[in-house]
Amino acid sequence: MESIKFAVLSGDLIGPEVMSAALEVLQEAMASSGIQLDFQEADVGGIAIDRHGSALPQATLDLCSQSDAILFGSVGGPKWESLPPQEQPERASLLPLRKHFSLFANLRPGLLFKELTQASPLKEERIPDGIDILCIRELTGGIYFGQPKETTSLSDGDIQALDTMVYRKSEIERIADVAIEAANSRNKRLCSVDKANVLETSVLWRQVVTDYISKKAPDIELSHLYVDNAAMQLVSNPNQFDVLFTENMFGDILSDEMAVICGSLGMLASASLGKSKNKHNKPFGLYEPAGGTAPDIAGKGIANPCAQILSAALMLRFSFGLEAIATKIEKAIKKTVTGGTRTGDIAFGSKAVSTSEMTAAIIKNL
Repeated sequence: MESIKFAVLSGDLIGPEVMSAALEVLQEAMASSGIQLDFQEADVGGIAIDRHGSALPQATLDLCSQSDAILFGSVGGPKWESLPPQEQPERASLLPLRKHFSLFANLRPGLLFKELTQASPLKEERIPDGIDILCIRELTGGIYFGQPKETTSLSDGDIQALDTMVYRKSEIERIADVAIEAANSRNKRLCSVDKANVLETSVLWRQVVTDYISKKAPDIELSHLYVDNAAMQLVSNPNQFDVLFTENMFGDILSDEMAVICGSLGMLASASLGKSKNKHNKPFGLYEPAGGTAPDIAGKGIANPCAQILSAALMLRFSFGLEAIATKIEKAIKKTVTGGTRTGDIAFGSKAVSTSEMTAAIIKNL
């Protein structure tokens, strides 16, 4: 492997700030590996609307198609909130990217270092050793993509909106395979979340998951929870979970809840993977921080770059097989944060450092 080729889509507001930090860390971490970073940048989201009239220009999509992975920042902000829903940056860029590349599996680690337990809104006695959960979300099915999807005026003058929730057995088995692999790499405990007491799609989900895992991975400890109970259990005793996996909308909500109890969106990365392989015979993926564009701090140079850097580490691991370098980056971040160098979102009264100072400290700890 002489080079790794990926597209860089920084997006809006703090997106370029933290992306710059991630690229600095990547370049330093790879410096002695003999492997070149081959990346190109392109517009996406609000800035792409302003410059090209589209949140996902064809040139950006073409660049992604010619790359082996996508390192994504964040998109959107108040400037574009008045646009019709289907034209707003997230809906018009992220969802089409996921669909175009069949990125059906979203992996979001929920990690809270023991030294940062005070960052969580939970009482420290509930999480004395921090938090370590993996949430796996099915990403290209369910109510976000089901058809028909429309708003219509009725003959009696009323207005009706319709979203369709659809799942196929094959889609459920496909995400179950990802969950099995993840559980086998951790503690072999898997909790499937649904709403089988109400929804037909969830009845199918639970039946398929139960049958598939008993057949494919009978040694895995499988449990089921309704989504409302899962939401309560996450805040009452999060470490009862090891790997959570669920359908698209429930995963969207639960993974954001998990992010909050882990203290700061600035620390949480994610990977969206598909079945297609890149030229390295690894999964093509899109890697992005869990948080958004943070309009309140954009341009101030104080954003936490860790989530973007950790997303880059996930890219090295999953799409390029560079486990050792990914681990080196993750250890450098842990050493930096637990050693007391922290941005404002995780500083807790101690001196907060800037984005560039945080980046420099992580590089030093490589």
